Amino acid sequence: MRLLHFSSGKLVLTDFSGKRIPPYAILSHRWDGDNEVLFVDLNNNYWRKKRGCRKIEFCAKQAAQDQLQYFWIDTCCIDKWNVRERSKAINSMFNWYENAAKCYVFLDNSSTWEASFRQSKWFTRGWTLQELITPKSVKFFSYEERRIGNRSTLEQIASNRETTEEEDSIYYLLRILNISLTPSYGEGKENALRRLQLEIELGSNAPAIIPFA
Repeated sequence: MRLLHFSSGKLVLTDFSGKRIPPYAILSHRWDGDNEVLFVDLNNNYWRKKRGCRKIEFCAKQAAQDQLQYFWIDTCCIDKWNVRERSKAINSMFNWYENAAKCYVFLDNSSTWEASFRQSKWFTRGWTLQELITPKSVKFFSYEERRIGNRSTLEQIASNRETTEEEDSIYYLLRILNISLTPSYGEGKENALRRLQLEIELGSNAPAIIPFA
């Protein structure tokens, strides 16, 4: 697992594989296409020129307020072009969120007004379901970086989730169901669902599940 922190004003990415992982904050957000700061952008200061740098600075500031030095953001800490790493990360994501000291939800399409907040696409994104229910502490922040709630006050808004890749509508359920399954993008939603059902049946003789809408 890699974690981010600032040292003398410089963003540093540290690999804690095989080491004791320090307390950390974790960011839950929606990807913003080419505007996101990626793993490859951290080799130079190019990341500061991307709009996604605001999320990094926000997460670092909020973590510091919670007395946490380290923080994790998926766009920066996972090399998504490394297929093996990406697959491993999908099966590890649940644990990473579960073990986080704090989880910050950054609603970059939301203002502080309730109507706009409820329309935020964060609540329709598939992967954010595990990010809502897994961490010990979940705090929600608006685009203006104002805190607007926590899990206990906002957890009712969690249905009708969608994913960019159709297979992800199945993959994001893996760790919620405590199942390890190697992702295979291109297999389609139905094949992914069949593999998931098979793993459930082999492990517990549980009845077949119904895919999410």
